[in-house]
Amino acid sequence: MSVTLIAVAAFVAVAALVGGVALAFRPDPSSKVEDRLQVLTAANAPGGKAVLKQRSLLTESIENGPGAFELLFNRIARVNLDMLFEQADTSMTVTQLVVISLGLGAGGACVPLFFGLHPAFVPISGLCMAMLPLGWLTFRRKRRLKAFSVQLPDALEMLSRALRAGQSLQAGFNLVGHEVIPPLGKEFGRVFEEQNLGVTLEEALDNLTERVPNLDLKFFATAVVLQRQTGGDLAEILDKIGSLIRQRFQIWGQVQALTGEGRLSGIVLMALPVLLFLTVYWLNPDYIMLLFTEPMGKKMLIGAIVLQVLGAICIRKIVNIKV
Repeated sequence: MSVTLIAVAAFVAVAALVGGVALAFRPDPSSKVEDRLQVLTAANAPGGKAVLKQRSLLTESIENGPGAFELLFNRIARVNLDMLFEQADTSMTVTQLVVISLGLGAGGACVPLFFGLHPAFVPISGLCMAMLPLGWLTFRRKRRLKAFSVQLPDALEMLSRALRAGQSLQAGFNLVGHEVIPPLGKEFGRVFEEQNLGVTLEEALDNLTERVPNLDLKFFATAVVLQRQTGGDLAEILDKIGSLIRQRFQIWGQVQALTGEGRLSGIVLMALPVLLFLTVYWLNPDYIMLLFTEPMGKKMLIGAIVLQVLGAICIRKIVNIKV
């Protein structure tokens, strides 16, 4: 019982410490308001329009601006987490992600102690729980990009019909933004809003391809830019791109069906050692603890984990066929 109380007290202390650090590094909203007012008042000055095109003050909210903690983390990790949050369509910040990860990690570290398991499970449980927020963000980003890819052919056809009806390309983006559900409708509507703010179409499309890393979308953006420079029937080009995307989806579905057995085999082979480890630990904990107490057991455990990861990479390379 004393071990449980110590674990709970440690979790509360770590959570309070992380929360205090997050509040200490939180940016001052008043400074953001002053910066925005300064930019808006300088719009009519020489070079003011160039300043208005900057995304840092016009398209980001005041409360979600990067603070000292976010800048420090991005500099150390060399990862643009802000782009990950935007692609996942979430309002979470780096500070919130770190706080949640540390809180879940501390809670996960207390679980083995609460159930009376061996202390060797403490770092494993804590690390797995701490990685859950990042895994959730990655899953959410992947699901959103996949939905965007599925909606893109229909959006291109709608844009093509709007051009044939005599509407401008900018009005076509507005139509798609209102008629198509997110995520594609939201992104195309944002392109229309950027053009209303004075951003050129080329720059708005470049921002779109940065927010949505999709190869078909890059083809579309390139085709639009080339058509504006050299001329041609943009509606026909959009129809051909949409038809090409649909053919790629058809081939991709056939590939997924042919590689389904390999993917299922990979899942079984990856899950079998873990389930066997948990089963043996439940039946005879002393037998499995030799992997943590004996020097040779530790080497065998590390080797098994390394081989498991290499096997997963090899299976993924085999079944992941680019279309």
